[in-house]
Amino acid sequence: MKKRIIILFWVVAAVVAHAQTLVECQRAAEQNYPLIHQYDLIEKTTALTVANIAKGWLPQVTASAQVTWQNEVTTWPDAMQMMMQQMGLDMRGLTKDQYRVGIDINQTVFDGGAISSQRAIAREQGRVQAAQNEVSLYSVRKRVNEMYFALLLLNDQLQLNHNLQELLLANEQKLESMYRNGTAAKSDWQSVKAERLNVVQHSASLESQQRMLRAVLGMFCGIEIVEVQKPPLVETDGANRRPEMNLFDAQLRLADAQEKALRATLLPKLGVFAQGFYGYPGYNMFEDMMNRNWSWNGMIGARLTWNIGAFYTHHNDKAKIQLQRDMTETSREVFLFNSNLEQMEQNEDIARFTRLMADDEEIINLRAEVRKAAESKLLHGVIDVNDLVREINQENAARLQQSMHEIEMLKQIYDNKFTTNN
Repeated sequence: MKKRIIILFWVVAAVVAHAQTLVECQRAAEQNYPLIHQYDLIEKTTALTVANIAKGWLPQVTASAQVTWQNEVTTWPDAMQMMMQQMGLDMRGLTKDQYRVGIDINQTVFDGGAISSQRAIAREQGRVQAAQNEVSLYSVRKRVNEMYFALLLLNDQLQLNHNLQELLLANEQKLESMYRNGTAAKSDWQSVKAERLNVVQHSASLESQQRMLRAVLGMFCGIEIVEVQKPPLVETDGANRRPEMNLFDAQLRLADAQEKALRATLLPKLGVFAQGFYGYPGYNMFEDMMNRNWSWNGMIGARLTWNIGAFYTHHNDKAKIQLQRDMTETSREVFLFNSNLEQMEQNEDIARFTRLMADDEEIINLRAEVRKAAESKLLHGVIDVNDLVREINQENAARLQQSMHEIEMLKQIYDNKFTTNN
């Protein structure tokens, strides 16, 4: 007997050691869900975008080549050309076909904060995308909750089914013995046996559902689900820490960055440049009118530009950004309103199941006493076997009801925890 107890202890310990908690399943599901890889992609994309924007401070080099033909070119006046010819100079003028191969280099010196603003916008856009991804990933917990508590309910139903089988088997054996001794009808024994076999069949159906649900949950979490534990009772402080709140904050920060970039468009921009080309004609037009030879030409300088047109749309653009803020705040209010309604419904369900559970244990005790009395009455021939089976089923129904109330209450508690992310 002592050896059996030790073996049973180690079996139970092994099951508990491998049992997965709800939190473990949620974490495993989030790590296993393909959307988890989106974080790394968003981070890399944002880094590349910011790096590309920062390259706006590097010299911008443009290489070009062009060939043109024009119907008119610069020429000497006829009187001057005749005078030059008398002096022995051939002033043929420019040709109508012209050629140029060159490079332009522009370096920004002051951009009014445009580049830094664009980098800030890119970073905030990355944060918004990451927050949106977090919202989508958070919904995985809800799906885990549904499967986890359904599996818990099936486990309880299977245990109660086995207990019912044992109770029916005990009465079946009693009736069989009474039948062998001639104190009970064969039909009574067969009736209880048929009822037990029905319960065995139902057990096979429950076990099939259990295997299926365990496999689906395991595939969803990416781990083998050996056993699940009933989660402990928890309390929440009511504060909403859902990832949607982070998303709204990120969207507002993005609007702030866009407004800062909008102000940068109103400021002038200063840059230096250098141009160089090899071709014909060059900058020395008089020389090219005489020789028509290709030459090297270069120019350096500074350029100040100010887009006055940005002032035309600044007011409307700023108003559009404010409207985006207003829409975000409205979305936040709608989300909080719906969340509060959902919390109220869940809290009421928790209170309702708590009230129901207060009487479940007493109902079970009463049903057990009635069933025991029915067993005694059957032995003395006061009632028939159908009355006993009915009392056994009613006791089992009371136990099933208690299990359902407990699991449903736990589910509502953790659904409430999901609603607020507490």
